[in-house]
Amino acid sequence: MPDAGPTLCVLLWAHPRQTDAMADYEDRVLPLLAEHDGTLVQRLRAHEPDGPHEIQTIAFASRAGFDAYLADPRRTALAQERDRVIARTELLHVDIVPQLAGP
Repeated sequence: MPDAGPTLCVLLWAHPRQTDAMADYEDRVLPLLAEHDGTLVQRLRAHEPDGPHEIQTIAFASRAGFDAYLADPRRTALAQERDRVIARTELLHVDIVPQLAGP
């Protein structure tokens, strides 16, 4: 049985006054996930002044899919835009915990 791919919690901080531009960038690259057996599980916008501006949970069916997403030429062609709008990225490898049934 092949290893399952990574599940990531992605924390993104925008450069000052670039929050909307960062969201636009993410709107352009996140649809590419599906072509690489990736799934956007959840996308959140934070309201904490010092915290990340966006939080994403992304799951891949395989490590090869994750690597292919990172190398996708449509994504890499936007590297200058990404650098212009995103100040900081943190990737956390996580496990999704099933919800408990209610009482």
